[in-house]
Order: sequence, then C-alpha cells, then structure tokens
Amino acid sequence: MADEQTNGAEISADQGPQLAVQKIYLKDVSFEAPTAPAIFQEQVQPRIDMNLTQKVSNVGENLFEVVLAVTVTCKAGDKTAYLCEVQQAGVFGCAGFDPTQLDAVLGTYCPHVLFPYVRQIISDLIQSGGFPPLFLQPINFEQVYAESLKRRQQPTMN
Repeated sequence: MADEQTNGAEISADQGPQLAVQKIYLKDVSFEAPTAPAIFQEQVQPRIDMNLTQKVSNVGENLFEVVLAVTVTCKAGDKTAYLCEVQQAGVFGCAGFDPTQLDAVLGTYCPHVLFPYVRQIISDLIQSGGFPPLFLQPINFEQVYAESLKRRQQPTMN
C-alpha cells in the first residue's frame, strides 16, 4: 500500500472526488532595481502595477502543476523603481472530478493555496531591495475564474 502513495497522499478516483497538495515550491523569482540608488532620492508618488497569470499543466496521472505568476512594477514618474517577478508553483493530486469541476478546482482552490507564498516572497524581496514592503491584498480567485470563463466562452473574432 505504501508503494501506491505519492508523497504520502494516495489519490484515486475510486473513492470519489479527492484533492491533495503534493508539493509547493518556488519555480522562478526575480527582483530588479535598475535606477537604484538614485531612485531613493525621488520625491514622486510611486505607481504600482500588478499582473497575475496562472498556468496549469498535467504532470502525471491525476497530478497537475499549477503556477501562479505575479509581476509587480513600481514606477516613480517615468523611471522604474523596481520590478519583482515571482512564479510560485504547486503539484496537486486531483481525482474523481468531472472536467468542469476539475477546471474550477485548478482555477480557484489551487491559486488560493499558492497566493500567501507569493505575497510573502514579494513583500520580502521589495523590502530587501530597500523599499517599503508591499502587502498585496487578498484576491478573489473565484471572481478571476468566472471572468476567465466568460472570456473563454466569447467567440473569437477573425
């Protein structure tokens, strides 16, 4: 029986819908402060832009890698104060879900699990770069998923 387990959590469709976090890891990280140290003298109100993307890959039977990528750019006037990029990933065991349920779980629950890691890493990187820490607000991944579904259902224009 122990031979059938993956990282201590056996996932089988025979037992109804099941979800297990197999592994959470940092896939990629980058921090740049291209105009430092001059940017620290700027007296301009900074503008923060955030971009969030998600990628799902099937990596084995009932195993999916979900990568939550967040890019934060801070500009002071026309100068970039910093650029912070984090790709936080997880492998999730999912079995017993119909395709619609599986899509929803991978698009809502999994990024919700990964986001606190992203938020902490971004805050730490920015503060280590000499800037005030940035605390990302919680994200409603159910709403993000619903908007994504709407976009997918719209006919494409040729």
